[in-house]
Amino acid sequence: MQLIVNEFLSLDGVMQGPGGAEEDPSGGFDRGGWIVPFAAQPKWGEVVSGWFSRAEAILLGRSTYDMMHPYWSQVDDPENSVGIALNSLPKYVVSSTLAGPSWRGTQVLSGDPLQEIRRLKEIPGGELQVHGSWRLARTLHEAGLVDEYRLLVFPVVVGTGKRLFDTGGPATGLTVRECSTLDEGTVSYVLTPTEYRRGGLAVVDGREVLLDPSPDSTAGHEGHRGEPVPG
Repeated sequence: MQLIVNEFLSLDGVMQGPGGAEEDPSGGFDRGGWIVPFAAQPKWGEVVSGWFSRAEAILLGRSTYDMMHPYWSQVDDPENSVGIALNSLPKYVVSSTLAGPSWRGTQVLSGDPLQEIRRLKEIPGGELQVHGSWRLARTLHEAGLVDEYRLLVFPVVVGTGKRLFDTGGPATGLTVRECSTLDEGTVSYVLTPTEYRRGGLAVVDGREVLLDPSPDSTAGHEGHRGEPVPG
């Protein structure tokens, strides 16, 4: 299966507590509920429904599982694609303490989480989707196990909170597979990890050029391969 990380992010990269003030107050976070003002805008909801329609299994961290279970296990509206997916698909929860989960279709991954998830990725099939699950998503990113990121970036600056990509993480290039602007500036991204590359700028024969980021670039004017910087 492909491992897909699906997240709501603020413009400054915060993913903590998007749905409500009490959703995740850990670390003293008191700015939760920052997507609620956008709740009446239909296009990003359609994007999320599309995410879940492609899922074959759901992978969650323990905190997100505990947060989602009481709410979504009550949703039996046949028109609610998110509720249908969460209540009918296999759910894998990374936890060393959760015993006897009551949400139908839940299996606890209590061993080495990366080993367990590598095993799941080897199963033939479609998408194994992560939703929320900050610590798990960060761990998967740092381990290089994510095949695709689907991100909804909302036009709001939260200022503090847990971030998917934060200080100390690995440098990662990203190829944009899809990008669209939705209601009132919310942006939907589909990204795949790729090699992290660097380049530089120099003045060559009086012209500013972009330096080739390949490893054989050399210092000084000679040997630089580059393109003029667009004016």
